[in-house]
Amino acid sequence: MNAIRKFFDKIKPNFEEGGKLHAFRSLYDGFDTFAFVPNTTAGRAGTHVHDAIDSKRIMSLVVIALVPALLFGMYNVGYQNALAAGQLENASFWGMFWFGFLAVLPKIIVSYIVGLGIEFTVAQWKNEEIHEGFLVSGIIIPMIVPVNTPLWMLAIATAFAVIFAKEIFGGTGMNIFNVALITRAFLFFSYPSVMTGDDSVWVAQNTILGLGFDVPDTFSAATPLGEIAQGAALSTSFCDQVCGFIPGSIGETSVIAIALGACLLLWTGVASWKTMLSVFVGGALTGWLYNALGLSPLDACQHLVLGGFCFGAVFMATDPVTSARTEGGKWVYGFLIGFVAITVRVLNPGYPEGMMLAILLMNLFAPLIDYCFVSRNISKRAKRALNK
Repeated sequence: MNAIRKFFDKIKPNFEEGGKLHAFRSLYDGFDTFAFVPNTTAGRAGTHVHDAIDSKRIMSLVVIALVPALLFGMYNVGYQNALAAGQLENASFWGMFWFGFLAVLPKIIVSYIVGLGIEFTVAQWKNEEIHEGFLVSGIIIPMIVPVNTPLWMLAIATAFAVIFAKEIFGGTGMNIFNVALITRAFLFFSYPSVMTGDDSVWVAQNTILGLGFDVPDTFSAATPLGEIAQGAALSTSFCDQVCGFIPGSIGETSVIAIALGACLLLWTGVASWKTMLSVFVGGALTGWLYNALGLSPLDACQHLVLGGFCFGAVFMATDPVTSARTEGGKWVYGFLIGFVAITVRVLNPGYPEGMMLAILLMNLFAPLIDYCFVSRNISKRAKRALNK
């Protein structure tokens, strides 16, 4: 690490005012503060809380927590391809994994190039340091879309989300909506046929560099929630649904892999256990209610393990920027996400996955929820002061 530190110190004068690479100062600063904890916690005047970990380290922990779901998603892409082609018995573990890796990697590259490119440009234009929030958004975006989403669509959606859901609000820490979910919402409403309109979007169709199999043109594979919405019975077992061997968005299928990431986030204190738990409580109670009323054939457990419910509860509902920040508000915020997500699933057959809409809706109401709790606490303190 000392050698790397010396290297950064050696080239630093080139990026300072008057240096020949001054135009790329923000780029240098971004790599420097990513590799090493900065000496200052903020560049603006005011009161700040100093901690042993800065925001880049927090973002790095979230990325690490996402790795199990990402790796399993890559394997599942290959698994679903072999299953659809009827070649599962002829496919090896590593063959399926590397096929999925090659299918997913271009999406990760496009996401980061577009998103970070815009952030680097804006940071240099505003003469500010590079915001680190896209470290997480850049890897979440490819994980919440179908494997057959065209790269050019992903690039357009990512650019739209970074510019209109983040930069115009002031950048990282100022956005009111989750950037990754805005990307998915843009794709869903602008190009519905590549998100849910055709069941073939969930399974990779062709070989990649000699890996994988060509799937028959007539093949289609609906997600479990899609099957229920069409009035069909589930074609997968509960065990497969928990493990993740089902069609779906790349990183959202495996409850086990997502749980591993959740354990890391909770153990390190990066994510709020109150928000996470309340999402599951709200979803479970709502799912049980609709099942008891005969409005949904799925029980509470199936609602929680299917679709993007677990992924959204762990990695997006707990976003510290767009979620409620008061301790009491976290309970209300999370519970309402669970309630709205299941309600949309059950009452809107044309939109079997309600987690995206639920989180975006509650992103909008999070400041109001916090305001109510803060106002309530102020009123209580004022009454105590008058009674003394």
